[in-house]
Amino acid sequence: MSALLRPSPLLAKTQLYINGDAATQEIVTYVPQTTQAELREATRAAESAFKTWRKSSVLTRQRVMLDLQALIRQNMDRLAHSITLEQGKTFPDAKGDVLRGLQVVEAACGIPTSLLGEKLAVARDMDTYTIREPLGVTAGIAPFNFPAMIPLWMFPLSIACGNTMVLKPSERDPGATMILAKLAEEAGVPKGVLNVVQGGVDTVNYMCDEPAIKAISFVGSDHAGKYIYERGTKNGKRVQANLGAKNHGVIMPDANKNHTLNQLVGAAFGAAGQRCMALSTVVFVGESKEWLPELVERSRKLVVTSGFDKDADLGPMITPQALKRAEDLIQSGIDEGAEVILDGRGHKPKGFENGNFLAPTIISGVKTHMRCYQEEIFGPVLVCLFVDTLDEAIELINNNRYGNGTAIFTNSGSVARKFQEEIDVGQVGINVPIPVPLPMFSFTGSRGSIMGDLNFYGKSGVQFYTSIKTVTSLWRSEDATSTQAAVNMPTMR
Repeated sequence: MSALLRPSPLLAKTQLYINGDAATQEIVTYVPQTTQAELREATRAAESAFKTWRKSSVLTRQRVMLDLQALIRQNMDRLAHSITLEQGKTFPDAKGDVLRGLQVVEAACGIPTSLLGEKLAVARDMDTYTIREPLGVTAGIAPFNFPAMIPLWMFPLSIACGNTMVLKPSERDPGATMILAKLAEEAGVPKGVLNVVQGGVDTVNYMCDEPAIKAISFVGSDHAGKYIYERGTKNGKRVQANLGAKNHGVIMPDANKNHTLNQLVGAAFGAAGQRCMALSTVVFVGESKEWLPELVERSRKLVVTSGFDKDADLGPMITPQALKRAEDLIQSGIDEGAEVILDGRGHKPKGFENGNFLAPTIISGVKTHMRCYQEEIFGPVLVCLFVDTLDEAIELINNNRYGNGTAIFTNSGSVARKFQEEIDVGQVGINVPIPVPLPMFSFTGSRGSIMGDLNFYGKSGVQFYTSIKTVTSLWRSEDATSTQAAVNMPTMR
């Protein structure tokens, strides 16, 4: 894209690096590659701010979180508009993106309780206790698919714990993060505590190598996540990296048919399938495969157009490259012997003929060796497999390298219990298609879907952004009156 086709309010906020509206391919914003000098300046600002911010009281930080959550709620439509414009989600789905991030901010309002340590009297007049302390300068690297939610997984909890942060939003849709940064300043976050930088590989490399940055939180693709984890940990940093996924939905014959099909359609195709927790793979057990024609008909009815259209069920994919990759994976399924029973390729909504649109697509008769099964398609594509028993379904899922999420649909409590106990996946839904935990828990993806041993938000998130100091103190009761020096080694008694 070489020319500005229409004006946008975002052009005043970011510069450089061309980015496009996914529904029209029109330019909506320029995004810069932050220079090395600017990256160093951002880090130095965060280092300097940390010296005072770490000494702020936990009640001060709690008050900032309370004010921030109120401001985000007041500006939800503004944030959602930015997401729909840049990323392409439907406006209601974009509001959901903001809401799920807002819930993490609301949970961070309980930071005084989250930072409580432990204390035990270990001997006469001697106590051992723990103190949770901030790490220092932290970094966040966010993906394109949740422009508000994922940054809100990162910076509120980090700064509530007393850290400072250098945050890099996706270069494809930075607008929501820029709005959030301004709201954070309005909520009372001091200058330098939150810094937003832009760019691609050069910015990421800087974050991995800069000694002042103590921890990196990343959500995104396998390739980038593995690279960041390896480079960051090699440099002594704490890294949490959420990677790819291939989430399976198991359909038992005794499930509630109407509920199951509705949930499956929404979880497979919502947000144009661009969710790391999208239910992109369905495993029909036994006679449930007879529901497939009705699944196709319900999927066919979804309206695919601009996210600003009030009737839209799903919008465009993020880039032409993402669209082509999804279409190539669909074709690979055909080439390897699967059958496309609902083909969404070539979809051209009226008025948006140049957009990155792929309508719901369903591939039947998929085998586990096929490329369309092995790779995360990250588009509105559902692959279907058939097995005879629950045991076969469990074995199939456990043999997949990913472990982000899975779901089972059944009316049998014993079947559900067997599934939850034997499945090797971090997040399990029972009649719930996208089991992303609320922030009083943690996002607990496992196996090939995460690198690092501490998960996002919740208790695990607090652990990630803090270190534990253990103190053992002796205040002898006799010292309150005694003036005689003690020369012997103190003993536990």
